[in-house]
Amino acid sequence: MSEDLQQAEGRTASAVELARELIRRPSRGGIDDYGPVLGVLEDWLAARGLPHRHLHDGTGELVGLLVEIPGGRPGSWWTLDACVDTAPYGDETACSFPPASGDVVDGWLLGRGAADSKLAAAMFCHIAADLAPRAETLRGGLAVLLDVDEHTGGFGGARAYLADPHAARPAGVMIGYPGMEEVVVGGRGLWRATIAVHAPSGHSGSSKNVVGAISRAAYLVKLLDAAELPSAAGASGFPLSPKLSVTSFHGGQGFSVTPDRCELNVDIRTTPTFDGYDAETLVRKAVAELDAELPAPTPTEITPIATWPPFRLAENEQPAAALLNAAAEAGLRVRSKTAGPSNIGNLLAGEGIPATAGFGVPYEGLHGIDERAHLAELPTVYAAYKRAVLELLEG
Repeated sequence: MSEDLQQAEGRTASAVELARELIRRPSRGGIDDYGPVLGVLEDWLAARGLPHRHLHDGTGELVGLLVEIPGGRPGSWWTLDACVDTAPYGDETACSFPPASGDVVDGWLLGRGAADSKLAAAMFCHIAADLAPRAETLRGGLAVLLDVDEHTGGFGGARAYLADPHAARPAGVMIGYPGMEEVVVGGRGLWRATIAVHAPSGHSGSSKNVVGAISRAAYLVKLLDAAELPSAAGASGFPLSPKLSVTSFHGGQGFSVTPDRCELNVDIRTTPTFDGYDAETLVRKAVAELDAELPAPTPTEITPIATWPPFRLAENEQPAAALLNAAAEAGLRVRSKTAGPSNIGNLLAGEGIPATAGFGVPYEGLHGIDERAHLAELPTVYAAYKRAVLELLEG
């Protein structure tokens, strides 16, 4: 691994410089125009003759770039994925440096996206550039997905990639997230729905007692909070339990009117033994109890929003095995992890595509104040990813 590390050290300065330029182009999900940040990547790729093309969503919006390095021998395609949109800046007055800084201070790369995940995007572009001259010796091919619309939860870039009839379907995806201690090889799934609770409207000062929509919705929240969920593991060996959260509650306006409608959002994190069907069944049971105990002229409405399956790779499954082996060869002790929060790996699992999330360099302030990434470990992370990719492409 020492030779790989020496080569990686020679690439670090260039990768950091590209990441700095990306950070200096604000690309907050759902807020900023993605054109400038994708333009930096496109210029860099074009200058090095790397084949790439635009990805568009169903409305024609630009949602990413796809780099494709076809190998000269038959085999599977593998994908490196890093988002180049970011979380919002939040309270900029609380930051000690501008969120679009891009400066390097005391070994830290500063700014929103330094950790998640513009440094990973820069690293993956350089790995593609490293492999392009030897592509004829490789099996299958390497794709690098540089996507946006990730932090909105829409995953437009990934969806456009999977729907692209000209793109080779990947055998697996490695997603560039920060943190050197873990490789995420699984995650809970989710079932999400919006629930509309109805009731007759009325004047708050009326002598007639009316059970308003807010009161009915509050009763439903109580039922949902009291619902019993199965414990972790069991026969599946999945290490996490399902979890139910009411994440939004809206209804009413002013003081004098008892509202006739209240909406709430329900987010249920699912497992192999408690899937989306079980989550919907639980919610429908609670709604039925609400409508029986506190009846209203209009039944409560459930509108499912999203369903993602849970996923979990064994450590000997690809691409997890290649990445964990490469990290070990680099002298790192990296453990596999099943994550509580969902990630793009769940979207890929729904398509039957195995994925890992992370690892990367140490970081601070992810999605918060003073986001930054530590650069001393970048050569080691770079070398591990490149070794993992070569293991997959060389068979």
